[in-house]
Amino acid sequence: MAGSRSLVTPTSSPRLEKALRERLSRRKEMGGSLGELEPLAIRLGLMQNTLRPVLREPQLLVFASDHGLAVDGVCDPAARPTHETVRLVLANQLPLSVFARAQNMAVTVVDCGMAHSLPPDDRLLMRKIAHGTRNTRSALAMTVEQAHAGMRAGMEIGNKLRGNVTVLAGVGVGSHESAALVLSRLTKSSLRDLVVSGPQMEADRLAHRMKLLTQAKARHRAATEPIDVLAAFGGFEIAVMVGVILMAAGKRHLLIIDGAPACAALMVASRIAQPVTDYCVFCRSHSHRGLDQALSLFRASALLELGMESTDGTGSTLAWPLLNSAAALLTELADGEDADPSLQGGLAEPFIEQEPEPLSSHFGPALY
Repeated sequence: MAGSRSLVTPTSSPRLEKALRERLSRRKEMGGSLGELEPLAIRLGLMQNTLRPVLREPQLLVFASDHGLAVDGVCDPAARPTHETVRLVLANQLPLSVFARAQNMAVTVVDCGMAHSLPPDDRLLMRKIAHGTRNTRSALAMTVEQAHAGMRAGMEIGNKLRGNVTVLAGVGVGSHESAALVLSRLTKSSLRDLVVSGPQMEADRLAHRMKLLTQAKARHRAATEPIDVLAAFGGFEIAVMVGVILMAAGKRHLLIIDGAPACAALMVASRIAQPVTDYCVFCRSHSHRGLDQALSLFRASALLELGMESTDGTGSTLAWPLLNSAAALLTELADGEDADPSLQGGLAEPFIEQEPEPLSSHFGPALY
């Protein structure tokens, strides 16, 4: 994958960062310090390569798929079936949908591989690779070709996104366990730390889950490259998210990562094009302890910690006003400040956003 290093442009720019800090310093003189909102604003400016970042038309994408490992009983027996979760999202019967509507955030569910089929809906995008993955304990969860197909589908979605803000969240029975296997193998981190939900988790349930997942991990011990790991353990929703992340980051979009499956997709994408993490902020929608470990792998924390126990993606809808406000710190000019962004901070010339090279040119026939 040596040729993939230029897929995504790093956001690092000392000159622009200095100008952004000076701009915020002038704001601070007038209105006081705004704490963690200020470094967030700087990151947004660096992502968009401008002194005036503008966030437009946020899209909340919920990627849904079923997992073959669920038949072994590794998942919570009380877990809601994947298709039922999707139905509730589309029917606006979950907080995720309600909060998104309140924030004027468009919601789309992507069927990446649900075992069931749902009636057509304007907000349901059909990109089904298969009717669920195979059981990773007995075979590859998906073929390498299916992993590539999922990534292709995601890149197509990412290329057609409106606006420049994309929320990624995955749902499906077995999705957290699949994500844990991917993250553990790619980072050599403790599988148990990614699986344990909290101190109240029953010891017998944890032991059973660890036994089955450890067997799956051992079966595919030869899988170490990102796409091989994705095929061995991943879900179709993770594969599609990888493609979306690569394409959206290549277009310098803000990516909001919510939940363990989205973290797993980001980890795979970062092994293909490391700078994708420059474009990410993280949210959470539940207190699962494994998500603490997943976030720590990126040396990140969630924007908001509200103690929720909800569907992945819910936290992002509540963090959206925070992100929009951070951008406004730089975009909304103070009285008397020169309106020409090329003059801010003593700059001799404006920052110009360059159109990234098409991502498709970096992938060979295996992907296209």
